[in-house]
Amino acid sequence: MRHRKKVAKLGKPADQRKALLRALTTEVIRHGRIKTTLVRAKAVRKHVDHMIQLGKRGDLHARRQALGWMYDKDLVHSLFEAAPERYSDREGGYTRVLRTMPRQGDNAKMAIIELV
Repeated sequence: MRHRKKVAKLGKPADQRKALLRALTTEVIRHGRIKTTLVRAKAVRKHVDHMIQLGKRGDLHARRQALGWMYDKDLVHSLFEAAPERYSDREGGYTRVLRTMPRQGDNAKMAIIELV
């Protein structure tokens, strides 16, 4: 039984799951919005919010934590420049998940995750 288990396994081993979440986090922050499956969007929401929270903090330790998670060093620098003024009045909930039409081939539930 999986009672009280919060981690979405996404049908992947732990190393592949971590790589997928890192890549999705990087792309959401780079493009502002991406289209993916609903389960993946809900799973990556936590990590994107955490990266923005680190960007708002702005100290050296937060910067190194963000560099350890995201794949693009220049994107981390731009996040740390833009996040404090863009999200200064917001205490959380930096992302929005919008449901869209199911995928054509396998009828998987799709969603758009975007920065607020």
